[in-house]
This record gives sequence, C-alpha cells and structure tokens, in this order.
Amino acid sequence: MHHSRTRPLNNLIGLALGCAILPLAAQAQTPQDSLVMAWNIDAISTFDPAQIGEVVTNEIIKNTCDTLVDFDPKDESRVIPRLAKSWDISPDRKQITFHLNSGLTFPSGNKATAKDLAWSLQRVVLLGFGNAAALTEYGFDKGNVAQRITAPNDDTLVMDFDQPYPTNLVLQAIAANNVSSMLDRALVEQNAVNGDMGNKYLTTHTACVGPYQLMRWNAGEGVMLQANKTYWGTAPKLQRILIRHVAETGTQRLLLTQGDVDIARDLAPDDLRDLDQGGQVKIEKVLKPQLFFWTFNSEDPIFKNPKVRLAMRYLIDYQGLASTVMPYLGVPRASFAQLGAYGALDKDAGQPFKLDLVKAKRLLTEAGYPNGFNAKLIIGTLPHSAPIAQSTQENASKIGVKLSIESMANAQLFSRVRGREFQSAMMAWQTAVPDAHGNASRLVFNPDNSKEAKKTQYPSWRAAYFDPAMNQEVTDALLEPDAQKRIARYHILQEEQMQQGPMAIMFQMYNTAGLTKQVKDWTWNGFRVYYAVAAK
Repeated sequence: MHHSRTRPLNNLIGLALGCAILPLAAQAQTPQDSLVMAWNIDAISTFDPAQIGEVVTNEIIKNTCDTLVDFDPKDESRVIPRLAKSWDISPDRKQITFHLNSGLTFPSGNKATAKDLAWSLQRVVLLGFGNAAALTEYGFDKGNVAQRITAPNDDTLVMDFDQPYPTNLVLQAIAANNVSSMLDRALVEQNAVNGDMGNKYLTTHTACVGPYQLMRWNAGEGVMLQANKTYWGTAPKLQRILIRHVAETGTQRLLLTQGDVDIARDLAPDDLRDLDQGGQVKIEKVLKPQLFFWTFNSEDPIFKNPKVRLAMRYLIDYQGLASTVMPYLGVPRASFAQLGAYGALDKDAGQPFKLDLVKAKRLLTEAGYPNGFNAKLIIGTLPHSAPIAQSTQENASKIGVKLSIESMANAQLFSRVRGREFQSAMMAWQTAVPDAHGNASRLVFNPDNSKEAKKTQYPSWRAAYFDPAMNQEVTDALLEPDAQKRIARYHILQEEQMQQGPMAIMFQMYNTAGLTKQVKDWTWNGFRVYYAVAAK
C-alpha cells in the first residue's frame, strides 16, 4: 500500500506473477488470476478521495473504496445499496438516514463504522479541496458539517439538508460520489502531518473498505491493486489488477495484439477501426457523461450576440463528422443534458441542428454581420479537436467567417479558458451525475460573473455567460417536488439553451477499450468500471 520510485513496477509485477515481464517483441499470455491494462496514467497525483479529480484515479478509487450507494451497472440512472444496505427519507425530504451493513472491516483489521464515514465526509468539507463542492453545493459548509452529518451509532449515518433537494440526485451526487468513501480514521489520523488530516499519507495509499486495495503506485510506471481478503461483499474474481503506464497509443495496440496486456484503454480512432474489423480483439464502448463543445466568450463584442452563437451551430457538420471522425469517439448531441440523464431530451429532440449555411448566413445578417467577421478558435490535443475545428473553419469561410485556429497543449488550453483569455474554444466537460441538474448547474447557472469570483469550475463563468432568469430556472427545476414537472422544466431549459446558450455542444463522448478474447464480463457504464466482476 505504498508508493516508491526505487523498485520498477514492471519488476514488481513480474515478482507478483511469478514471472519476468516479457519484452515487447515476445508473444505472451497474461496470468489467469490477473487483469493487465495498458493505459496512460500520468495524470495520477493522489488517492485522497477529498482531492482526486482525474478520470484515471477516479476509476481506480471506485474499485478500492466503496461508497454509501453505487450506480447500477445495468442502468446508471439508478442507485443500488453498497456500504448502506437501506435508507429512509424524512417526509420533508430534508433528512436521509442511511443504515450500514454490519461487520465491515478495513484492510488494517480496524472495525469500520458509521463514525468513520461521518468523519470522512466532514473531512472533505474541512479540507476544502475541489471535491468539497460535491457537499457544499447542497448546503454543507465548514461551520455546519459536524452538526449536519452525524453517526448516532456504529451502523447509522444521518445527513440533514438545508433544502428539500431531489433525493435521487443527492444519492447520485453525494452518496455515490468518492466523497462518501469510508476512510480508516484511526490509521489516517495516525499518519497525519501538521494537521493535514492524512492528506499527504493518502497521496500514495488507500485506507478504505473496498474489493481491492492499492499495493503500489510507481509514478510513470504503473499501479498494482490486490484483492482485499477482508472485503465484506462478493470477492473479486481476479486477484490482481495491474495497470501499466503506456503513453503511446501505438505501443498500446502492439501490447494488446501480442497478448502482453488484456486491455488497452487509449487506442487511436484508426486503431479502433482496424482492430474492430480485424476481429482479433474485442472493441467495447459505452457512452459517458462527457460533452465536446465549442464555447464562446460572451465578453467578446461579436459572441455576446445570441444570434451569432446560434449561427455558429449551423456551421457544424454533425452527421459528416459523426461518420468520419467520430464513429468510435462519440455521437452527435446539442443538449447540455447527456443521453441517459434524468430530464434529458431524447436523441432527436436533443440534436435538432444540421449543417445549414443559408440559415447561418441569415442569422449573421440579422445580427449585423452580413459579410461575416474574423475570430480566433483555440483547441487542445484531443485527437478529434483538429479535424472538427478544420471542418468548421472550412464551412465558416463559405459565409465570410474567417476562423484562425491555434492549437496548444491541454494544460495551456484549460489555463486560457479558465482565465477568460479566449474568443472561442473547443473542449470537453464531464459531469458526475446522471441528472440534467449536473450540467445545468455548471453550463447554464453562474453564481457570480465577476472576474474576481474566479468560478473556474463553471464553464458558464468561463464563457462570461450570466442570465439571472436562467439561474432562476435552474434553481426552480432543482427544487421542483413533482417528478414529471421537474422533467418538463429541464426540457424547456435545454430547448432555450440550444437556441441562446454560451456554447455549441457537438458530441457526447464514448469510453472505448480494446480487449483480448480472454477477458470476460468487462462491465462498465458512463460513471463506473467494475473491476471486481471481470473474469478470464
């Protein structure tokens, strides 16, 4: 359960498997009791549930730390029991009482109780890292969290809310979120440094109840997870999960086709197509709650006009790009609510646009730009960014809109957009809940548009988009007690935003992976990958 730079992980993996790691050129077969993945995992920086924000670490932590509830593998809009076997909701919907499974034990041997979990949740708010937003959005703060999240006994956890939020949303946003990972308080506090509540220790360790535990992370080399022998739930089918850090997509393809790894997670679109057609490996894909969009800075004199923003939507060749650039990467989507989310418009209503230069020209003329204009578009290094930007640039030029494209590293792109130092940009955003509120609360709602507020985790703020009426619509939809009326409110909001919102949403993205035929029961949805049910 520790991090080291002294022993190469490949050697450790070799020792764990009772064999040496084979050179790339050798034909290999991975061990029957282990799942070996090739994945670019250089984004890992911590395993503290209060702090992790990267896709890779999020997936790993979900398989080492059980949460109060979980997303149903077969239907991500449903939550199912996990640490909590059941829960009660008060008549006013402002209190949830969770009843935990009994007999829970940490890998250290310490007893795991609701008191550990109450402390773990409070700790997230008190530390104040980015993940605190999962709780502060629902009324918890440093001053009230100790009174509002309590454990009256070892098997009961109570959450008291300031508003009657939709129960299913709260279960998704908090109880299924990493913030409700139950930490081994005694062990974590024993390893605290300078009052950090164990944050430094959890950079390189896991200390929670889950099917696997972190045995080793070597930065730039890999991660080893081992089945947790004291796990209360169904034992994992495979003893080890071994993740090899492989940055190059071509190397991942080579390792996969040679049998050196069971799964490759970052295959390029051309490789996915070739491998799928070749039939040697299986290509699996699942829609995830990530949207790829073209965002416009509303401080800009051109893009502050909603008719200009609407015109831009008609310059995108959704269907052409879907059939050429995006077959393995995503599906056309114009609504802020992803397919599969509660309250989302269906496939057709959620994508009413098509390439239409005549309509785009008419809208620009109405907006006062009959001859077009010049504008800058910045993009990052996602493989689809350049072809989508270039296709749109070509269409725009036909009606006098001259787009100059500047490509840069993703870190620079994020920095520019978060600083509002852009005219327009293409990038992705992913929500944490299968509910329309997840994106309504970030892509539409803007709590404070002032530059000093620096609400960088709100794409609405980044785009300087502030509409008090829309803010009110988001709040009204959130607190609407009637389920059908709440859905209807989100439908209206999506239709309004597609016409006047600050971003032209283009695609909802897939998670894709290449698997050898040895792998059985690879199970995932848009929010989770379930290592413990995978078999060989």
